[in-house]
Amino acid sequence: MKVKYLLVILLTLSSTLIANAKFALDSECKSCHPLISQEYESAMHKNSTIFKDPIHKAVWDRHPVNKKKGKYKCAKCHTPTASNLKEMMGKGTKGIPDASNPTHTEGISCAFCHRIESIKHGSMSNSNIVSKKEKHYFGTIKNVLESEFHTSSSDNKNFQNGNVCIGCHSHKKNKAQLNVCSTNISNEMDRANCVSCHMPKVDGSVSNVRETKKHSFHGFPGAHTHQDMLSKYIGLELLKNIGSFEVAVNNKSSHALLLHPLRLSQLRVSVERDSKVEKFKPEVFVRVIGKDGKPTPPWVANSVVKDTMIKANEKRVVRYKKQLQKGDKVHVTLGYFLVKPKALKKFGLENDAVAKKFYVLKKETFIVK
Repeated sequence: MKVKYLLVILLTLSSTLIANAKFALDSECKSCHPLISQEYESAMHKNSTIFKDPIHKAVWDRHPVNKKKGKYKCAKCHTPTASNLKEMMGKGTKGIPDASNPTHTEGISCAFCHRIESIKHGSMSNSNIVSKKEKHYFGTIKNVLESEFHTSSSDNKNFQNGNVCIGCHSHKKNKAQLNVCSTNISNEMDRANCVSCHMPKVDGSVSNVRETKKHSFHGFPGAHTHQDMLSKYIGLELLKNIGSFEVAVNNKSSHALLLHPLRLSQLRVSVERDSKVEKFKPEVFVRVIGKDGKPTPPWVANSVVKDTMIKANEKRVVRYKKQLQKGDKVHVTLGYFLVKPKALKKFGLENDAVAKKFYVLKKETFIVK
């Protein structure tokens, strides 16, 4: 295999240059890791750039830094292997994403993630510190076989405990010190494991060089794709009362049901009786950030205007005023929108199918006995 490498500048949180690194292209991994590469094609890591994610592009298009200074500070996590990352993050000349530059369309590459040596914790956000060894990758497989293309090791504690994700997925504060998006505000991720939920073990070999029965799924189940793989972390219950009934939503995960401030979740409930269906008003779970009591874009917000989002390990109970009878079928659906319906027009996404779609996370029908 002919290996080509691309130049990238890696920055710390303070945008100080800490390393020069070269990264292999994703295409170079396919010959030895065909199954993982196929899964990765559908992942948001692969499609994290403004050229592949219309919602991310819509937000960036309206960001004042883009308009006034020609910067793309999202690059730190969305295109970390960009050849001009230094400029994108605010140093020197303009750093606008360019579709003709392959390092701008690569997204969060295989080589980048597997070279994360450590995590630099910061008050505003975290940063990934990448190993300077260009052909050495970290993973979880012990007693790895030698490869003519790279070396591997399983001694990286961040891969062992599943915390390799928190360089980008821990928290993000804006200039007003508001935590715009947070997985775990206290950075106490050692108590949980990002990988166990979002990279579960599935059938199939990790490579065609070393045959294994299982491998870690690289489609990264999340809000955009493979939602069915996360449904087991949500429990739905029906509680029958006199003159009413309740539906309980049990969030078994270690973080809030949805994290991004554009998201909105709905609990949709209906009762079917004698072939007639009565639909109840959807219960909304949402976190709204803004200023002066009104919703605003993330870069303007300085406070949380409203927060009804289901928290980590929380059981939320919703009551409905209706007496259930034997034989009634109670249909319960928990789902979400990637973009709040009221925000679609503001971001020019009113005609975008992905942004408008209602995604089902969990669905159950209860028959009253």
